[in-house]
Amino acid sequence: MARRGSVAGIIMAMARESARHQRIAATNAARQQRDQVRQERQLERKRRESEREYFRTKREAEKAEKTRYLEDRLQSANESNEDVQQYCSELQGVLSHTLSIDDTITFKSLLIAEKPPRLSIPKNLKEPAPQPQEDEYLRTIVAPGVFASLWPGVKRSYEQALANARHDYATAVNAWNASELKRLQELTSVELDHQKAVAQFEQKKANRAAEVASFEADYKAGDPDAVIAYNTMVLERSVYPEGFPKNFSIAFTQASKQLIVEFELPSASVIPSAMDFRYVRASDSIVGRPRKQSEIRDLYRDVVASVALRTIHEIFESDQGGHIETVCFNGYVRTIDLATGRDIQPHLVSVRVTKDRFSEIDLSRVDKATCLRNLGAQVSRQPDEAVPVKPIVEFNMADARFIDQTDLVSGLSSAMNLMELNPYEFEQLVANLFGQMGLESKLTRSSRDGGVDCVAYDKRPVLGGKVVIQAKRYRHTVGVSAVRDLYGTMMNEGANKGILVTTSGYGPDAFDFAKDKPIELIEGGGLLYLLQEVGVQARIIFPETA
Repeated sequence: MARRGSVAGIIMAMARESARHQRIAATNAARQQRDQVRQERQLERKRRESEREYFRTKREAEKAEKTRYLEDRLQSANESNEDVQQYCSELQGVLSHTLSIDDTITFKSLLIAEKPPRLSIPKNLKEPAPQPQEDEYLRTIVAPGVFASLWPGVKRSYEQALANARHDYATAVNAWNASELKRLQELTSVELDHQKAVAQFEQKKANRAAEVASFEADYKAGDPDAVIAYNTMVLERSVYPEGFPKNFSIAFTQASKQLIVEFELPSASVIPSAMDFRYVRASDSIVGRPRKQSEIRDLYRDVVASVALRTIHEIFESDQGGHIETVCFNGYVRTIDLATGRDIQPHLVSVRVTKDRFSEIDLSRVDKATCLRNLGAQVSRQPDEAVPVKPIVEFNMADARFIDQTDLVSGLSSAMNLMELNPYEFEQLVANLFGQMGLESKLTRSSRDGGVDCVAYDKRPVLGGKVVIQAKRYRHTVGVSAVRDLYGTMMNEGANKGILVTTSGYGPDAFDFAKDKPIELIEGGGLLYLLQEVGVQARIIFPETA
């Protein structure tokens, strides 16, 4: 368990770091493009300023200055219009932007592609200095002729000069030898440092290759941590316009092959408040024409829908392991409750869809709002005012805390294993759970598969009513037939709502059938979460198969 957690941590850090660099690179590229446009604008302004040099008289210069100033102000208004139009275009293209991109991440791209560091030898160490030559020192020493040597002291002077020259040569040789020894030592040090750097690089490269290989193996095997890390990387590298928070959390329910994304949406302030700009000469000001509130609402609705559909598309398109059959997207926004002044995070959109259903959609041609309604999404009626909707799946209930027999530790021994309860105990547990949640529940009958039928009553006015609860103590995925049976029981009982609880998960057909019906599907992780909320510590340990 510790090893998996450690590897998962390394993988998650690696995944986020890799995706963060890709996202930063894309953001920097966009920023450079905008800087280039600004530079071109500045150059154009300088060009216009240089035209003033052509005016010679004071009157012409003043007139030219006024003309230049007016042109600059008009140009500033035009530039503001270009900026707001460009940004609105980016907002409207949030969905279409991703359709031309393959969101699949190859594991090869996670490897270190750089080449090892090259050996760089300083110029003064590459070649030895010229070695002293004796001839250079003796060249100026000329031996006296026969007759000259007869003069007193001439021969002695010659011999002294010769000795001095040879001494200077020996001194130069010694200095050269010392210098050459130092050069060779420094050269050896540079080469050793390079070898060390190459060895460190190769070790880092090998470590990364081993981490990626382990990550790839875990992902292909469907390990939940690896699936979450992979999809985190996919969403991290997705580039949005400026002003988008890019905060999200991911949970994965392996039994149902369901990925839940809790995604922070930008607030309505991301929509430019000005429609366009114009220069008013009388007041010497650039004035923005306010955008209509209805236009802000419509554009913001489009942004919310675009983010939801884009995220689902990116997850399904990048699912190279085939691990995800259902995606649930919950989009929320951070804002302030004006009634209390407290920070809140209301959900503005929640949608759950299967891969087969989503694959039938041509996102390049859909009306986004209509598409979400057709998928049974819960969408805020007034997203610009942060009117909330109830998430289809609560993110906290998506943390499927299943453990294998080999992962047991002594610290878990005190919590009950739901798979070890007998049918009657399981019935009592489910009935008591919903009783403590505020429902007035009554057991009706038990079934041979360890399930329980429970009729409960929600005593709240208007929203309350009769509720049919069924629980399946399964280790295998619950199919659509169980959901159909629950719906039939609801019809027979005249119930307002049905709740199906399982210790495992649900298949995509079950989610499809429950869509648009007053049916709540609670998986094993959700059951453990609800039990914990009422103070019951439990676990789900599936028995080992023979």
